[in-house]
Amino acid sequence: MKEWIKQLAVYEPGKPIEEVARELGFDEVADIIKVASNENEFGPSPQAIKAMSQAIHEMHRYPDGGTFYLKEKLARTLEVEPTQLIFGNGSNELIVFLAHLFLEPGRALVMSEYAFAVYALATHLYQGELIQVPMKAYTHDLESLREAITENTRIVVIVNPNNPTGTAVDPIALREFILSLPEDVLAVVDEAYYELMPQELRADLLSLIRKGQENLIILRTFSKGYGLAGLRIGYAIGHEKLIAQLNRVRQPFNVNAMAQAAAMAALDDHAHLNKTAIGSQQGLDQLTSGLHALGIEAIPSAANFLLAKVGHGQKYFKALKRRKVIVRPMDGYGLPEFIRISVGTDKQNEQVLEQLKAVQEDD
Repeated sequence: MKEWIKQLAVYEPGKPIEEVARELGFDEVADIIKVASNENEFGPSPQAIKAMSQAIHEMHRYPDGGTFYLKEKLARTLEVEPTQLIFGNGSNELIVFLAHLFLEPGRALVMSEYAFAVYALATHLYQGELIQVPMKAYTHDLESLREAITENTRIVVIVNPNNPTGTAVDPIALREFILSLPEDVLAVVDEAYYELMPQELRADLLSLIRKGQENLIILRTFSKGYGLAGLRIGYAIGHEKLIAQLNRVRQPFNVNAMAQAAAMAALDDHAHLNKTAIGSQQGLDQLTSGLHALGIEAIPSAANFLLAKVGHGQKYFKALKRRKVIVRPMDGYGLPEFIRISVGTDKQNEQVLEQLKAVQEDD
């Protein structure tokens, strides 16, 4: 085994709800509220569910290795060319593709200190140099990111809205930042929560790609707004030359047939997506107001989750788990005072707030 691999950090997933129930002696798994993973509690489109049920009968076939029909459909939706799209087993796989293509010893990736952890993991996987820049008010500091770029930098990452902080950057400033980059530095803009963002915070970056911008790639996913996290399907939009290079490191059949069928159907259900976005924003408002009423600071969020400053994240995580509420402690991100809470249904949000209050009273 290569010795340096032993030093790689491992992503720590949360335990299955069933295992948490077993450990704590709960009889009913359905009573547990899991708001730890930024999942879409409104669920997938009914049209996507129907498409999945129909696809079951073809599971003895390999999937379309080129995602032909989905690519054609999404290209029309986004008003780009099919050659400007690539799909992955979640956007995480696409992040690894990018690291494979651009990073090696002596080549650097620049990102914010509290940005999505998979970028750091992928950088280490290909032995690239990781440069992490402090945030400003838990938001990407574009000026500091720009200053951190050196002649060895090959990728700069902006997760927008950012996970785990939930914050978004000014859309005009983001566009200007991308246009200011050296031609040999690729801007990776991760828009996993794009469909759930308030309209006024959505940066118009697709127009840059349509005009031929070569050092920009946008990552999106069907996991969040479309509620298809269990199927693992994400996609990237970029210049056709860059997409062609990414396809060289993509394995055949990396996106399963069920995911392709569900994604195609989900793209047609505009009403469900709109309902989900509205419900997510209302739930975010509900949680924010409730946290403030409890005297808990909440970082303003543009996604379907928020950071709550409870003082001791691990303590609250354990106490809430005993009360059948699973949140995410943030000590692994260097934010030990925080927990991350995903938006749930009205009833789930209400119960989360009730249990937070009970933990406060027991403290």
